[in-house]
Amino acid sequence: MTRKKIFFIFAFISMVVFMTSSMAFAAETFLSIATGGTSGTYYPIGGAIAQAVSKNGVIQATAETSNASVANVNLVATKEIEVAFAQNDITFWAYAGEMMFDKSPLTNLRAIAALYPEHIQLITTKDSAVKVIDDLKGKRVGVGAPGSGTEGDVRAILQVAGLKYDDMRADFLDFGATTSRFKDNQIDAGFVVAGYPTASVMDLATTKDITLMDFTPEYMDRLTKAFPYFIRSNIPAGTYSGIDSDITTPAVMAILITHDQISEDAIYEFTKSMFENIADIHASHAKGREITLKTALDGLTVPLHPGAAKYFKEQGMSVD
Repeated sequence: MTRKKIFFIFAFISMVVFMTSSMAFAAETFLSIATGGTSGTYYPIGGAIAQAVSKNGVIQATAETSNASVANVNLVATKEIEVAFAQNDITFWAYAGEMMFDKSPLTNLRAIAALYPEHIQLITTKDSAVKVIDDLKGKRVGVGAPGSGTEGDVRAILQVAGLKYDDMRADFLDFGATTSRFKDNQIDAGFVVAGYPTASVMDLATTKDITLMDFTPEYMDRLTKAFPYFIRSNIPAGTYSGIDSDITTPAVMAILITHDQISEDAIYEFTKSMFENIADIHASHAKGREITLKTALDGLTVPLHPGAAKYFKEQGMSVD
């Protein structure tokens, strides 16, 4: 074979490889983001992120409603969606094969960025006998939808308190159903895990004289020691109508995840566009203002995607 033929064969192979990789990236320029229900915080923040990411014209992102964290990690792991919101505790359980994922670890999950704290909001009414966690005994309690991130967090919270579902009348309700039951006086307490202010809780506070449980320092010490993905945080006074003082409560981190088969280029462009247009996200929602480059690596519980890592390194951040 002549040198000229070898050159043309090599050139042809290189062109095919280039075209194949370019086509793969082109297909990935349209990315869907799984968020949550319309009554939570993921949905409005997800819409703002999709718009910010699309602004640079390289990635076209769209936000979709979903059943939130547990459903989202499964959607990403099975490659049914490219990007999703999830709690960092849920992604930890999924990657490690614990809790509701004990039958099948989802080790192809990758992190893009940390977003903001999601607070454990234990709603009661001001005339309720539920003042501390032990008071849930014998009460009607909304503990989250079956297998949801909220329900997983509730199990951990009750475990530290030495409580079981059998100690109360547990109702497996999502955000909307929890607040609806309060309106109908059908539950005594209900857990919501979301960034504040949460739309469904705001709506409830306009019709019921609600309060939030203020977790004691002693209980918080035990919880964060047993489950380090929880952090001690506050919901400020005035967040909801009738809440006149700061509320101490556990929180987890909301993070953005993807899977390991999405190209480095696609996630690099996604991450870059998101943070270059972060002012748009800050303007979209109170919780959006907490998303910053400075905290983008806080609380990540699965490996960082190489595309996101590339962007953060360019910003001078230390990426482990």
